[in-house]
Order: sequence, then C-alpha cells, then structure tokens
Amino acid sequence: MLNLLNFAANGGGTTVIIILIILLVIFIIIALSSIRVVRQSEAVIVERLGRYHTTWNTGIHWLVPFIDRVKRYRSHGSFGFQNFVNLKEQLRDYPPQPVITKDNVTMQIDTVVYFQITDPKLFSYGIEDPEAALENLTATTLRNIIGELELDEALTSRDLINNKMRIILDEATDPWGIKVIRVEVKNILPPKDLRDAMEKQMRAERERRELILIAEGEKRSEILKAEGFKQAQILTAEAKKEAMIREAEGQAEAILRVNEATAQALELIKNVAVDKGVLTLKAYEALVEMSKG
Repeated sequence: MLNLLNFAANGGGTTVIIILIILLVIFIIIALSSIRVVRQSEAVIVERLGRYHTTWNTGIHWLVPFIDRVKRYRSHGSFGFQNFVNLKEQLRDYPPQPVITKDNVTMQIDTVVYFQITDPKLFSYGIEDPEAALENLTATTLRNIIGELELDEALTSRDLINNKMRIILDEATDPWGIKVIRVEVKNILPPKDLRDAMEKQMRAERERRELILIAEGEKRSEILKAEGFKQAQILTAEAKKEAMIREAEGQAEAILRVNEATAQALELIKNVAVDKGVLTLKAYEALVEMSKG
C-alpha cells in the first residue's frame, strides 16, 4: 500500500486508479456471480469446504466465493447436470423386465413409478445415484412379488402387485429422502405361444357363450310358444264352459217358464171346474213337454 501511495505521489496515480477500478470490477463480477435464485419446487444443497452446510429453499441467496459450492446432480434423461433438487412429483417409466412366475412362466413386465423427493439432504447423501438405485430396487421387488404368484394370479392381481410394490419401495427409499406415491404395472406380456393359447381359449369361451345364448333364446321361444298354446286352450275351454252354462241356464229358464205356464193353466182349469179326464190329458201333455226339456 505504501509503495502504491509513493508511486501515486511520484506521478503514477493514473495507473493505481486503473488497477483499483479493475479490482472493483472483478469484485463486483464475483459478487454478482455468487447470487443464486432458487425457484419454486426446487431446493439447493450448499457445501462449505467439502461438507454439507445448508439447504436453500425458494428465494434469493448468496454463495461465499471460493468457500461454498453448490452440489450438482445428473439430469434425468440426459447427460448433463443440474444444480438443484426437483421437489415436484416425478414419473419414471422403466423398461420391461423379465420375470418368472411361481409356475415357471417367463413374462415381460414394465412398471411406472410416481415419487417425490421429501428430504434434499438425504437424497444428496443417502445413496450414490438414488434414481438408478430406485430403478434397480423396482426391478428386484417386482421379480420377488411375481415369483410368489402363478400366471393366472399375476394376470388378474394388478392392484395387489401395485400395493405391495408401493409399500416395499416406500419403506426402502425412506432413508434416501424419497416418498414413493404410486406404482403401476403398465404391461404384462406372456410368451407368444402362451398368448396364442390364451387367445384360442378366449375365442372358444366366446363361442361357447354364444351357443349358450342361442340355446337359451330358443328355449325361451319354445316356452313362450307353449305358454301361448296353453293360454289359448284355457281360453277355449273357458269359452265352451261359459257357453254350456249359458245354454243350461237358458234351458232351465225355459223349463221354469213352461212349468209356470202349466201351473197357471191348471189353475184356470181348476177355476172353471174341468172334469177329471181333461185334467189327466193336460197333465200328460205337460209331462211330455217336460220330458223334451
């Protein structure tokens, strides 16, 4: 400093001012480059002299130059790096994995995992490459679960497989700062010969159901025809019965009217004092009429 002052006193003040301006500009550049803005749904891990120092959340922060360092992470799906931890719910669609069922059938199953980073510090220091570890853990867990199921159970128990995998993965990734939210079995592909056999079985089942439906329809049609014929016979018999009743009632009414007329005639005959021979003749005539009825 004394040398600079002596130099300035001897006429070198212009050079000193230039040097100071250059140093000030460098300081300003370093200070500005040390400012960090953390966006929403992101977190930044700061290391000081190689050790964990703090976690930055949303807002403006200042990084101490040459002492603090922001931890970097490999970007998913690319070969680059990023300086923050993504706190949003994320999706990973893993490629199909060969698995073997309990009855020794090899299938290809691919899964989709939904997860969220809940602790950036644990995510950064819990395990090396957490996303690769999650992918491998998903594959091994899927093999273990499918290995306990037979083919038919594996094809019809997706909800059971999803729930088991979610519980196991969530417990295993908790020390890594990861929360597994959902696990979905996307596709289950049995071997081609088995798929062909299953397709033939399904086609035969559909044909069997079609024949059953046709037979049921024909049966129902015959039943309806028989019921219709039965109802027609019943109605015919009821009509004949009603006709006979009406005919009998008419005949009874006619006989009653004849008897009443005969009685009235006999009363008239009695009143006019007809002799016994006439009465006998009229009685015979009335009997003849009654016998006709």
